[in-house]
Amino acid sequence: MLKEYFIRRALYLFPVLIFISFMSFSLIYIAPGDPAEIMMTSPSGGYDEAAVEAFRIAHGLDQPFYIQYLNWLKAAAVGDFGYSYMSEQPVFETVLNAFKNTLTLSVLALAIALFISIPFGVVSALKHNTIVDDACRFGALLGVSMPNFWQAYLVIILFSVIIHWFPASGFGHGTDISYMILPATVLGTGSAAVMMRMIRSSMLEVMGKEYIQTARGKGLSEQIVVFRHALKNALVPVITVVGLSIGFLLNGSVVVETIFGWAGIGNLVVDSILSHDYMMVQGTVLFVAVIFLLINFFVDLFYVWANPEIRYDRNS
Repeated sequence: MLKEYFIRRALYLFPVLIFISFMSFSLIYIAPGDPAEIMMTSPSGGYDEAAVEAFRIAHGLDQPFYIQYLNWLKAAAVGDFGYSYMSEQPVFETVLNAFKNTLTLSVLALAIALFISIPFGVVSALKHNTIVDDACRFGALLGVSMPNFWQAYLVIILFSVIIHWFPASGFGHGTDISYMILPATVLGTGSAAVMMRMIRSSMLEVMGKEYIQTARGKGLSEQIVVFRHALKNALVPVITVVGLSIGFLLNGSVVVETIFGWAGIGNLVVDSILSHDYMMVQGTVLFVAVIFLLINFFVDLFYVWANPEIRYDRNS
């Protein structure tokens, strides 16, 4: 059953990817401004018509839209996203390097999110309708309501300007933990707030199930009942939230990476749009789409593994 579902879900990825690639390519194609004129415009504001025409021919921009799209799609299928208009570097290599930086930041942010959300979500459910529960829910509400850019500036002012614990922005060598703490904390706390509310709600539902009462009736300790029986089953609905959080983290937060000057996917997207580097934008959008689709794909498979009661068939 799982094998059949795996194959069927894998086949669904291809038409979705083709649709996303077509939409992203179309939006870039109809965007205002001629890439050839923009790239060939001198600092003084003028450009040479011959140079513009040569740029169009060199990059295939003189061909009809469907020819440009099919050529780009055929090359992208084998990992060739073309070359950047600005740096003339391979798009795939540039996107992959930016993704590695975002991945490093995302791992730390996800660890922070899980470290906060799981214990506070469980405590909030176990202390239902008490001052502890109210405090946890207020913290989660604050985390969900506070915009990333506002939280980023607050932590910069506090930890960089006032007490000088961490650098305000920058990339360092890419592995310097001091540059990661603040952006990872901002990303992690936002995800933690959503996860904590979901864990609390799921734990409250599970704690009322008959098998929990049966486990207690057998004389098992409350710790075993909570963590071995209740939490394991309560985490199944949380898988979707965690999966989406991982997707957003791995694709980079445009706002957070821009504010902290982190050389990740989000920062690359902003720089490419501002510089009208359309080839880089197209490659980044397709790469981001692939990441989201793969994460959703594995989340669906994990559902079946985590809960055998879930059945995926043609009628479900």
